[in-house]
Amino acid sequence: MLKGIIDGCLLAIIKNKEVYGYELAEKLGNYGFKSFSEGTIYPLLMRMQREELVTSTLKKSTAGPKRKYYSLTTKGEMELNKFMERWTTLQNNVNRVLHYESNTKFTKGDEMIEE
Repeated sequence: MLKGIIDGCLLAIIKNKEVYGYELAEKLGNYGFKSFSEGTIYPLLMRMQREELVTSTLKKSTAGPKRKYYSLTTKGEMELNKFMERWTTLQNNVNRVLHYESNTKFTKGDEMIEE
């Protein structure tokens, strides 16, 4: 499940601006995904590139060799939109279950149920 979520998060980050792999790892870490390193992210980016969700461009770096910057394609934007729809549905469903199962007074559809 986390794999699909990380894919969606990467697409969301890339949508905002071109980014390179190390920058993506840093951004994920800043959002609390500490266990994702460049070594984890690059295979995902290569797959996304094969699937034509992202494109890459080599650009000069102020320190060291050129960096590969990733940007979202139209297909990638469509995939991000699908992910966001699936995520919203999943989040709503899980929240309903957690709320329903953890309270003595809950809402199920339009009716109130009390135990």
